[in-house]
Formats: sequence, C-alpha cells, structure tokens
Amino acid sequence: MSDTDPNRDQFRELIEAHALGALDAEERAGLEAHLASGCASCAKALEEGRWLVSQLAYLAPAAEPSENLRRRLLQTVRAEAAENKRQAPVSTRPAIPWWMWGAVAAALLFALYNSWNAGRERSAIEATRQEVAKLIEEQQMAQQELALARREALILTDPKSVKIPMPAGKQGLPVLEATWHQSLGIVVTGRKLPVPSGNRTLQLWLIPKTPGGKPLPSLTLRPDADGRFDLLVAEPPEGIDGTKALAITEEPEGGSQQPSTTPIWVGAVGGK
Repeated sequence: MSDTDPNRDQFRELIEAHALGALDAEERAGLEAHLASGCASCAKALEEGRWLVSQLAYLAPAAEPSENLRRRLLQTVRAEAAENKRQAPVSTRPAIPWWMWGAVAAALLFALYNSWNAGRERSAIEATRQEVAKLIEEQQMAQQELALARREALILTDPKSVKIPMPAGKQGLPVLEATWHQSLGIVVTGRKLPVPSGNRTLQLWLIPKTPGGKPLPSLTLRPDADGRFDLLVAEPPEGIDGTKALAITEEPEGGSQQPSTTPIWVGAVGGK
C-alpha cells in the first residue's frame, strides 16, 4: 500500500495506542496488516511513537494522555485484568507492559532525586543566608567599634575636654586619667593595672555634688591581660557640672548599684 493511501488516516489514531501496547487483538492485527502493506508514513509515526515511549523514563513530569488514548488504555487494562482473573492458573501475562512499570519506577526515582536535590539547594541557600547575616553582623560591629574609637579620639584631643587625674589609694598602683567632654562623654585610661581575681571587675562611679548624694553607677570593665584599661562612657548618668568626683571600685561581674568595696582610684572634678 502506498504512502498516499487515503485509508491510512484511520490507522493514525491507533499508532499511539499501539506504541503503548493498548490495542486489542483485532485492532492490533488490522494495524499490523496495514503496516505490512508498506505504508511508510504510518511506519514512521509508529517508530516515533515507540521512541517517545522509550523516553518516558527520562521525563520528570508525566504527559497528559488524550481522552481517546486514556479510554483505550483503561479498556485494555480492565480487559486484561478480567482475562487474568479468569485464567489465573495458566496466564503469566502482566496487566501492564513491562516497559510501563520501568517508566513509572524511573519517574519515581526522578521525583525522589528532585526532592533530594531541592532539599540540598534549600540547605545551601540557608547556609549562604546565615553566612551573609554573620558578615553583616560583623560589619555592623566593626562600624560601631570604629564610631566609638573616633568618639574616644575626639574626647581625648578636644581642647574643651577636662583632664581629671585619678591617683590610687594604694601604693604601687598606677595613676588613671579621666578625660571628660561635656557633649561626647568620659574616657578613663590606665596602663599596667592588676587584673581583678576571678570574675571581679572594675566599675566607675560618679560622686554628685549634692550633699548626701549617693554615688551613681556607671560602666564596668576588666583590664586586659597586659593591664590595659580603656573605658568609654558615652552617656554619663550625671553632667560634669553636677559631679564632684569620679571613683573606681572592684565589684562582682556585671557591676553593682551601690559600691561594695572602698574606692581604689578617686579623682576630683575640680578646676574645670
């Protein structure tokens, strides 16, 4: 039969079903007879259909079959299931062709791989997000430290700042120096200070001029391993005009609301 045979169109709709193994015996015999007659167009369509079926295992989403093909496939599965039920003792023919099970298994494996790969990508994104957040936090801390260093430098170098020596009440201890700027705050510096034992720390107090006024607590700081002490108080609890003296005591970690020990260093805020 030539490629121009007008009857070949009636077989075109059977090509896809035949590639899937969904034709009944009569339809399959008719189509195979037609193909044997030499219809090149239908033979090519069948070859393409079989190739497409062979690629189903490599496709992630399943293609939606046409209503005609769905009907034929369901009819075939139901018919073969009924036949197998009647001939269960002797029939070994599967209800669904073997390659279809392979396609289903491959699709499941592909779906599992996609799920695993998506989870790995989410983990990578989360790790990247955490790394970016850490870098931003470090940058913010560096900017804050730089701002404090600039503020401290301005306090120490501004001619308007007041220098307040703070001698120690015990021999052998170095003298601290406080520098107070009316607007920028207080800087207290010292070198070669003994490091308090345990979790003890040093705390700055402001002694008000008001008679009977209680010492106002300020910040705490432990000297570093080299005995360096460099305390910046950006917002003192009292202004310089209302303060009679500065004092430093040794307190528990975290500081105290009232001095618990005798001041070690004291500096009068006179001669402003």
